[in-house]
Amino acid sequence: MKKIILTVLLTSLSFCLKAQSYIGFLTDNYSGVHGVISNPASITDSRFKADINLAGASFFGNNDYYGINILDATKDGYSFDLEAKTDSKDSNSGGVNLDVLGPSFMFNLSKNSSIALFSRARVLVNANDINGASIESIDDDTTDDYSFEDVNMSVLAHSWAEFGVAYARTLLNKKQHVLKGGLSLKYLKGIGSVYAETRDASIDYDADGIDLGGGEATGSITTSGAFVYARSDEFDDDDYDVELAKNASGFGADIGFVYEFRPDYADFESDDIKNNNYKHLNKYKFKVGVSVTDIGFVDYEDGIREGFDVNNANVSYDDFDTADNIGEFLNAFYARTNQDSAYKIDLPTALHVNVDWNMNSKIYLNLNTDLSLMSKDRITANRIANTVSLTPRYETKWFSFYLPLSVIENNGFRIGTGFRAGPLYVGSGSVISAFSSDNNRQADVYAGLKVPIYQSPFKDKDGDGIIDKLDDCPKEAGPESNNGCPVEDQDEDGVLDDVDECPEVAGPEENKGCPWSDKDEDGVLDKDDACPDEAGTSINKGCPWPDTDGDGVYDKDDDCIDQVGTVANNGCPEAVMQELQKTLNDFAKVILFDYGTSSISTESYGILSDIISVLNDYPNAKFSIEGHTDSIGSYEINQVLSEKRANAVKAYLVKNGVDSTRLSAIGYGERRPIATNMYKAGRKQNRRVEINLVKN
Repeated sequence: MKKIILTVLLTSLSFCLKAQSYIGFLTDNYSGVHGVISNPASITDSRFKADINLAGASFFGNNDYYGINILDATKDGYSFDLEAKTDSKDSNSGGVNLDVLGPSFMFNLSKNSSIALFSRARVLVNANDINGASIESIDDDTTDDYSFEDVNMSVLAHSWAEFGVAYARTLLNKKQHVLKGGLSLKYLKGIGSVYAETRDASIDYDADGIDLGGGEATGSITTSGAFVYARSDEFDDDDYDVELAKNASGFGADIGFVYEFRPDYADFESDDIKNNNYKHLNKYKFKVGVSVTDIGFVDYEDGIREGFDVNNANVSYDDFDTADNIGEFLNAFYARTNQDSAYKIDLPTALHVNVDWNMNSKIYLNLNTDLSLMSKDRITANRIANTVSLTPRYETKWFSFYLPLSVIENNGFRIGTGFRAGPLYVGSGSVISAFSSDNNRQADVYAGLKVPIYQSPFKDKDGDGIIDKLDDCPKEAGPESNNGCPVEDQDEDGVLDDVDECPEVAGPEENKGCPWSDKDEDGVLDKDDACPDEAGTSINKGCPWPDTDGDGVYDKDDDCIDQVGTVANNGCPEAVMQELQKTLNDFAKVILFDYGTSSISTESYGILSDIISVLNDYPNAKFSIEGHTDSIGSYEINQVLSEKRANAVKAYLVKNGVDSTRLSAIGYGERRPIATNMYKAGRKQNRRVEINLVKN
């Protein structure tokens, strides 16, 4: 390996971080403690009571020079040199990112705050401006020689561990609008780093350029230009082991915010005794997350940074091969222009914008953008490539499925898939596009195990709306005011004592459990009494009847409301009643009947109409209708005929609007004549009906 390390530094494919870790899985509301990777604010109001990650790793690798058909590459006899497709550019690149989330856990401090402790190991390698012609020269199988010029490239490889704590809480809760914030602070332990940069460099390698004699030869290396080489440690002699960097540490931070729009907030509202914050449910219609991650650096205090003028010719490859390490070789054969004892490697600071749409309770659509805040020209900083991903997903408590579609800066479009099944999560951001392409240049995969402890919906055995853990009587339904216990009903009126204003006396619900009162004691309850302070009658809604003229006859029974009268005369004075009787007597003389019948003569209809008008003027007076006959015929026949005539008049009056209860009918036959029956004129007068006022 040491034999080719210099060539690798100068001419091989570069490595650069091209994408976010755990693609697809991080969009899941059940990603739990993994949320600290992209946005620390995501861990509050989580679907977990606690989430423990046992181990998980995400690996990503790509290049833009070699392309292969993955299925063909697995077959015996496949030749990368002959069958792989190449794409030579002025600036080729590739990518590797290893992100290991070690033992980590998160839990809720309260319904509005959460905390996470996490451990993480990361390996990132960045390179820029690898000339494709140089790669072709090395890859040429027709010769062992290679040569290229004007090389300007940089390579950065960095590995470090993180030990962090994240805190997140709800900053604002305005029902429909919720804002959450989170902060991660990380202690960084440098594991190792190396970076190299060439400036206007050229290299010419002649495989047998130095004659060793005896028919033996070795390669010669001729170089020019400038070379910067920094490292935290050196490779051992032939074992190629590297020790952990000493005195390499630093601090980092992530900060993020999440806004949630909750139009159906009322479905998740409840008062304190019932409230468990519905943590088992996603309450938003859509949410927007914004975060900046990996702010900080690792300071390699014992690192070595050296600059060289690499103008030298015919350096023996054997000298390179026998050197203990690259630094020793460079110092032996090239002029060192500068040397520093320490350097810093910046983290791949990035801005993340995430929008998640809850299409229904199980289907979601996520749009994520990762933007590097580090320049490509900054050799001492890892960076990510700008990435946009659209991920539809199916999400439930125990299972989620993802289908990420991504476009990566300088690397094109890719499709992947992944899933979470309880404690297991597995996926890839490019597996579909990788296997469907005959020119695949990338691959990534992630997998891990965790111990999820989910939020549970509240249990309410008695169905009273109070969760069992807060219900003093979890098996018996009761109101909140009595801590979930049933309330007694002492008076058994159907109104519970806690709302009964008269708990010991039965009363209707509409009167708050109290009986209705009757202040004037008139037998009409106050709720139905129009005059609750004056005794009256039920027929007049509890009010007393009026007596306008004060004659002791209520207006309802008084036929002369404005004249003082007597009870016997229905409230009218005697003179009025005498005049009424005289009028009726005058009318009676002309109510005539046909001889021997009870048929009223047509000539009497007008008089009967006048009589009806008079009777209606005295609505409370009662009248007796008396029938009479002449003496012609037998006594018995005349008696029956007189009764029929009286009833005929009564029937006529009732038919025309007079109340039947005010009328009575009686027949006197021939017993009360008003004229002699000896003559025809007298007998006609005796065939009559009289209407007389009945005295009370």
